[in-house]
Amino acid sequence: MLKNEYLSFRIEFMAANTIVEVISQLDGIVKSATSNSDRCGYFAALYKQVTIEVSKKIEANFFEDNQRMESLDVIFANRYLDAYHQYKNKQPCSASWQIAFDASLSWQALVIDHLLLGMNAHIGLDLGIAAAQVAPGNQIQTLKGDFNKINLILSSLVEEVKADLYSMWPLSKPIARLRIGKFENAVADFSMHLAREAAWNLALACSDLNDEGERNQYIMERDLAVAKFSNTLLHPGTYIQMLKNSARLFEFGSVAGKIQILDKPGNSRRE
Repeated sequence: MLKNEYLSFRIEFMAANTIVEVISQLDGIVKSATSNSDRCGYFAALYKQVTIEVSKKIEANFFEDNQRMESLDVIFANRYLDAYHQYKNKQPCSASWQIAFDASLSWQALVIDHLLLGMNAHIGLDLGIAAAQVAPGNQIQTLKGDFNKINLILSSLVEEVKADLYSMWPLSKPIARLRIGKFENAVADFSMHLAREAAWNLALACSDLNDEGERNQYIMERDLAVAKFSNTLLHPGTYIQMLKNSARLFEFGSVAGKIQILDKPGNSRRE
């Protein structure tokens, strides 16, 4: 089997070295996506706000080990930045990110779908790998408290953005409420409890595997599982898809306008 460099446990290309550089890189993607009406900007805008919030928490000594959390944030973010640039340069990236980025080419997916696809790839795959890298071997257990704290930040901001999207397009809300059954339950479970547990299990597994080949194989299998769930999000079945298509008709606004709304700081959105 050929080695998949993009799934390597070690990240050879580091687009950013500090959390300030991460925010700058994300801001560049957001601005480019806004100018080009690129739907990849939806997740980038949300991620930028998440990173700003994590940066504030680090400055406030919110975590047990704030220096380590900045390292985790940078390693975590660089997996997304690397995948984004690989995709834009028509180079191979992980299967889960490939699906998320490919969805940006289609009008059909809702904004919340784009956000969930990005979260699925980044939390379901990248977070556990980054955690194992910053706390290898037996050190991983010392990370559990801060790992849960960063997921609480992710969860709180995502729920806030979902509420904002429905309030901005009020006609989509009653239709969206019809999205019930197995698909809706899967989305609810995914955000965030199961995603956090899956990411932590991935971190434990990666930290316990000393052989690089075994790590790469495990990560590849995990990537395929994450990609499978992304496909479920995009193709939930005929009935649910019809409801989603109806909701999409009532999701008004330009791509650039939606990115700008998602790019507003959390405090501004609450005003």
